Amino acid sequence: MPPPMAATSHQAGGFALLDILSAVQETAYNWSLATDEISWQPNAHAVLGLARSVSVATGAAFSLLIAPEHADRRLGALMGQSKKPTGLGTLYRVQYRFMPAGRRSDTAIWIEDHGIYHAGPAGEPGHACGVMRVISDRYQEEQRLLFRSDHDELTGQLNRIRLIEALGSVLSRAEQAKGSCGLLIAGINNLAMINETFGYEVGDEVIAATGRILKTRLRGGDTIGRYSSNKFGIILNECGLSAIRTAADRLMTAVRETPIKTSASPISASVSIGGVLLPEHARTVQQAVGNALQALDRTKSRHQDCFTLYEASPNRESIRRRNVKLADEIVAALNEHRLYVALQPIVSTKTLKPVMYECLLRMEKPDGTEVSAGEFIEVAEQLGLSRLIDRRTLELSIDILKQHPSLCLSLNVSSLTTGDHEWLVALHRLTSGRRSLTERLTIEITETTAIHDLDQSVNFVDTLKELGCKVAIDDFGAGYTSFRNLKFLGVNMVKIDGSFVKNLADDKDDRVFVKSFIELAEAFGIETVAEWVGDERTAKLLIETGVTYMQGYHFGKPQLAADLLRVPI
Repeated sequence: MPPPMAATSHQAGGFALLDILSAVQETAYNWSLATDEISWQPNAHAVLGLARSVSVATGAAFSLLIAPEHADRRLGALMGQSKKPTGLGTLYRVQYRFMPAGRRSDTAIWIEDHGIYHAGPAGEPGHACGVMRVISDRYQEEQRLLFRSDHDELTGQLNRIRLIEALGSVLSRAEQAKGSCGLLIAGINNLAMINETFGYEVGDEVIAATGRILKTRLRGGDTIGRYSSNKFGIILNECGLSAIRTAADRLMTAVRETPIKTSASPISASVSIGGVLLPEHARTVQQAVGNALQALDRTKSRHQDCFTLYEASPNRESIRRRNVKLADEIVAALNEHRLYVALQPIVSTKTLKPVMYECLLRMEKPDGTEVSAGEFIEVAEQLGLSRLIDRRTLELSIDILKQHPSLCLSLNVSSLTTGDHEWLVALHRLTSGRRSLTERLTIEITETTAIHDLDQSVNFVDTLKELGCKVAIDDFGAGYTSFRNLKFLGVNMVKIDGSFVKNLADDKDDRVFVKSFIELAEAFGIETVAEWVGDERTAKLLIETGVTYMQGYHFGKPQLAADLLRVPI
C-alpha cells in the first residue's frame, strides 16, 4: 500500500498546491481497496461540504453518502470494462450525485471522480489515487440543455435529431436481420392557411393534435417524431411493401376522420405521406430521409391527402452518387483538419471600422485548392454532415476568440444545428461558460431555417441568449418571415439579403424595401446589417437610410484568419 497523502500543502511553482485545489473545488485521495482505508487531502471536508464530525476514512463510509441510484458507479468505474490502461495503471473517470449530509437529506452535489487504479500483483484489489471535483453547476447546466433539446416542446415527441438516431438503429437492425422496415414522412396539408386564418397558436394546436392522432394509430414498436414544423417522421419496424401502404392509408384516414378541437373552433385536418422501403431503396439514414421527402414532394405536386412510395430514378441515382463522392471529400477534410475559416469584416456605419468579423468556412482539397462553403454546404446539410461541420467551425471560432480577447465574431449554423443539443453542450464546454467569450459571439441562422420550425428556433435562440451569445437572422428577405416572427424569436440583429443591396444604387424598388425594412427594425429595437456592399455609392445610401452595420467587398474580402490576425486588429 502506498503511503498516505501528506497533510501539508505542497509548493508548485511558488503556489500552494492545497490552496489551488481548494480554489477550484477539488480534493485528492489515496484509497487502499485491500484495507478499504482512504487518506484525504486536508481540504476534503470543506470541498465536499462535509461536517467535521463525518468520517469518510473508508470506502464503505464514503459510499453511504453517494446517492442510492449511483451507489455502484464508483467501484464499477474502477473494476468495469471501460478502463483505459496506461503504463502506470488503469485510468478511470466517473460522475455521481453525492449527499454530504446523508441520504435522508435534500442536500446534494455532483462529483467528478477520476484517477489511476493499480491492481495487486495477482490481480487482487489494489489501490487508487484520484482527484474529486465538484461539478454541480456544469452538470446541471448540461442536463438542462440536454433536456430542452431532446424533447419537442409542442408535441412532446422525439425531435428531429432523436428521430434520425432512432431511424439509424432500426435500419441497422433490419440490415443485420436481412429484413425490411419503412420510413413515412407525413406533412400536414394547408397549415399555412390555418395559421393565416386562425393564428399561429391554433396552428400549433393542430400540429400537436395531429401528432397525437398519428401516434395512437401506430403498432407497438413503431416510432414517431416531429421532423419539422408541419412534418412527422414515422419509422415502421419489420414491414414490407404492402404493410407500408396499409400503414399510410390507416394514418391518413385517422387524421381525416378525427375532428380537432381548438381554442378557435373544430378543425378538420389532413396529411399527405411520402414513404420509402428500407433498405431496398436506401442504405443510409440520409438517403432514407431524402427519398421519403422526395416521395412527399411528388405527393403534394399531384394532389393532397394521398400516399406516394419512393421509386428509384437513374437521374436521381446519378445525383446521389455525386453527392456521396462530395460527402466522402467532406468527411476526409474533417478528419484531416482541412477545414478552416476566413474572416470578413462587418463595419459600423458610424465609424466605418470593423466591429466584428463573420467566420466563413473554407475547405482545402488534397491538391491544395480552396473550396468555399457555398459549393458544398447544401449537400452537406442534405446528407446530415452539417452538424459535424458546424461543430468544427465552432471549435475554430472559439479558439480565435481565446487568442484575441478584443475580437468579436459571427458564425453561421445550419438548420440541423438549431435542434442539436450536442452543439449547445459543445459551446458551453469550449467556452467553460465564460461570458467573456460568449458575449463576443453572434450566431447566425437563416430566415428559412427560422421559419422552418419556429418552436425549435425559439428554443435555440433562447438558450443561446441565456449563454450570453447574440443571435442574428441571416439572408432576411429571401424567405417569408414577418416582423411578428422576428419579435417572437427575440433576435438581436437581422442581416438584409444581399440581393436587395447589390443593385441598391440603381434599383428604386430595392431602395424602398431596404428603407422600409430598416425603419421597421429600428421600431422593434433590432440592429441591421446590409450584406454585399460593393461600392461607395451603395455604402453612402445605406448610411443615409440608417442601417447599423455593413458588410461586403467594399470593406474587405474574406481573409484566412491566420493571415488577418498576424497583425493587431
